[in-house]
Amino acid sequence: MAAVVPVASVSPVPLWRRAVPHVLAVLFFVLLACLYFSPIVFDGKTLAQHDITQFQGGAHEAQQYAAVMGKEALWTNSMFSGMPTYLISLHFPGDWSGYLQKALTLGLPAVVANLFLALLCGYILLVALGLRPLVAVAGAVALGFSSYNLAILAAGHNTKSMALAYAPLVLGGLLVTYRRDKWLGAVLFAVGLTLNVHVNHLQITYYLLLLAAIFVVIELVAAARAGRLPEFAKRTALLGLGAALAVGVSFGRLYTTAEYSKYSNRGPSELKSLAPTAPGQAPAPKTEDEGTGVDRDYAFQYSYGVGETITLLIPNFYGGASSMPLGTSSNLAKAGLPQEYLASMPTYWGQQSYTAGPVYMGAVVCFLFILGLFVVEKRTRYWLLAGTILSILLAWGKNFETFNYLIFDLLPGYNKFRAVSMALVIAQLAMPILGALALSRVLRPRAPLAPTLPGTKAPLPADASALLPKVLYAGAITAGLCGLAYIASFSFDFAAPIDGELTKQGFTPELLSALRADRADLLRNDVWRGLLFIGAALGVLYFHLKGQLKVVPAAAIMVLLVLVDLWGVDKRYLGENKFQSQTIAEEFQPTAADQMILQDKGLSYRVLNMQNPFNEAQTSYFHKSIGGYHGAKLRRYQDLIERQISTGNQQVLNMLNMRYLITGDAKQPVQRNPGALGNAWFVSSLKTVASPDAEMAALSAISPATEAVVDASKFPQQKAATYDIAGSSISLASYSPDVLKYRATAAHDGLAVFSEIYYADGWQAYLDGKPVPHFRVDYVLRALPVPAGSHTIEFKFEPKAYAVGNGVSLAASVVLLLVLVGGIVYVVRRKERSGDELLDAPVLA
Repeated sequence: MAAVVPVASVSPVPLWRRAVPHVLAVLFFVLLACLYFSPIVFDGKTLAQHDITQFQGGAHEAQQYAAVMGKEALWTNSMFSGMPTYLISLHFPGDWSGYLQKALTLGLPAVVANLFLALLCGYILLVALGLRPLVAVAGAVALGFSSYNLAILAAGHNTKSMALAYAPLVLGGLLVTYRRDKWLGAVLFAVGLTLNVHVNHLQITYYLLLLAAIFVVIELVAAARAGRLPEFAKRTALLGLGAALAVGVSFGRLYTTAEYSKYSNRGPSELKSLAPTAPGQAPAPKTEDEGTGVDRDYAFQYSYGVGETITLLIPNFYGGASSMPLGTSSNLAKAGLPQEYLASMPTYWGQQSYTAGPVYMGAVVCFLFILGLFVVEKRTRYWLLAGTILSILLAWGKNFETFNYLIFDLLPGYNKFRAVSMALVIAQLAMPILGALALSRVLRPRAPLAPTLPGTKAPLPADASALLPKVLYAGAITAGLCGLAYIASFSFDFAAPIDGELTKQGFTPELLSALRADRADLLRNDVWRGLLFIGAALGVLYFHLKGQLKVVPAAAIMVLLVLVDLWGVDKRYLGENKFQSQTIAEEFQPTAADQMILQDKGLSYRVLNMQNPFNEAQTSYFHKSIGGYHGAKLRRYQDLIERQISTGNQQVLNMLNMRYLITGDAKQPVQRNPGALGNAWFVSSLKTVASPDAEMAALSAISPATEAVVDASKFPQQKAATYDIAGSSISLASYSPDVLKYRATAAHDGLAVFSEIYYADGWQAYLDGKPVPHFRVDYVLRALPVPAGSHTIEFKFEPKAYAVGNGVSLAASVVLLLVLVGGIVYVVRRKERSGDELLDAPVLA
């Protein structure tokens, strides 16, 4: 009988010691975020973000009301003559996930917090996949510093950035659930998806779920082949519960958004004809595919060029952003262009009408991604490759009509979104993840082998020997793409659509030739730059596999290479010139026109700013605006803009109570409109029409001061009528955003029309304290029958969707809190047989 050899017990590593690398990683991420945004953190500056400034303008009335009254304003009259605040500034007290977000951001300022969260969540994903901390840091840097993340912050797309930051948590939960521990994975998935949905950028969530769906399909096929379908079903059910919980926490926001979407310009128009393209022109009939969601041309306006896909590897292949600075050593400078013009030149020569910058994944990341196609296990490799390919195809938009028009028409909900180039966020997630997994596969400790003969070199470990040619193949492919781009550049003319405008503005042929030479230099310089980083990364992995570079220094160098590569390109699009000493509040200084209008202390009237009226919210900050700035205004109001306001129908502006016109003329900055009809008035006749198109057409013929028109197909109970309005009057007695009170004296039974936007789901009319029905007239306004006598009329915005949604959010938030606490307890108590933490085991082993 063989003797039993006792095995020495291994003491588990203390929890604090296992936590140290993770704490250091978090501190490193804080440092990186603060250094990148050092003007904010150390100099007290702000980031000049156009969309955030516009948001503040549109949200100002609702925010002021909430500050004074201590409750949310559910409606605002500051934009587009009135709209719900659902997609502007509304908060849901029942949704507690905001507190979790505040805890995760560590009190960092906005945008600094965005970048930190992107790094942190990427790190959590990669650690959950079993990567060692330093390699996970490299992957997190690749995820967080992808150029699109910084470019969208420069534009003010903070919610988009935050939704992207949380995406790795969702993917981490998905992977852990299917590949290892279903309970831990389900908790991570539920928390990640809750935070992702909370920030309310549904297009990013949609793309994230597409990537998740590909993974689930691949797992389903693997489970079917292995005979594990019952277990797969259990884990899928847990994820379904996590998704339901995430939706529940944000139910208030989702419910009100879903309700509003039926009425917004993201939904179909009731009109059967197109808007006229010129005043007096008859509208043309729509084609069959129009009016069912976002218009195709609108959705595909920002399509990534097929050739532009190379910017994932070479950022300045098409000249970078639409406007880029050129130095004093540029060809344009040498050609004699004055220096003050060099700070902003149209270097971009691609197909898009405008771009804030290309989507650049990083030369090192592209190299590692290609390496991952050789060395990462098949299921994960196929998933991330399929996601990347789908991402690119979707981003091509109109440049690949055969595929994308089919997807636009058939994929549920996809036709609600615009700017299809945004689909590259799928690749932005997939490529760094696969690259990090490849790096982890290469950078691992290997025991040295003894020489086979005295005086000879020790052979490479079998694993390293197998990996080395794959590393060289990946390097050769990536460098080869750069080389092909360099060679191809000599066949390009570097001409851009804007060049014709430059010629009209006085650009000489010599200057235009110099600009095109600068575009060529930008491309070729980035090719050499990319080759430098690819060569450096290849060298690190080569010397590590040769046994001449240890794991830790090799991983540290890779972190540095990824960081320097991406940081340098990011600064092109979000650099020092994007910061300002002026705060957002200081940007809203009243103009001379604003000051003149603000002297009018009337309870409510509207203002139209003729300077870009429907794409600015400066006016909304100070006044109740006919225009505004929002991507999802009411569809009926958009119809009114296209068919009446934009064609110069003064009667429509009168019925909207436009009292003041901001002209933009310094000599006469403001004009008062004597024809404004006020807050409410009695009409002498009500006309009926049989369709929305007829109602819209009637606005070109009626005088709204005395006539109103109703669509009998929508309000069949309303009949044509005439009224005696002699001696009748009505006026606004008190105003708040969602409660309007009027005093009316009717000499006879009559019909009052209100210069307020009709919105069926929420506004309730009260006559002397009793609820009464009201209806829509003049395509967008409210009307109310008023009996003879003196009355108090109130309109209150009391949407059931808000109350119901907030209650569901509160209940789900309580459940989420219990799930989160349970998950933390589970992680602390549950240990592997070795005594290590559950998270120490790799998902993809």
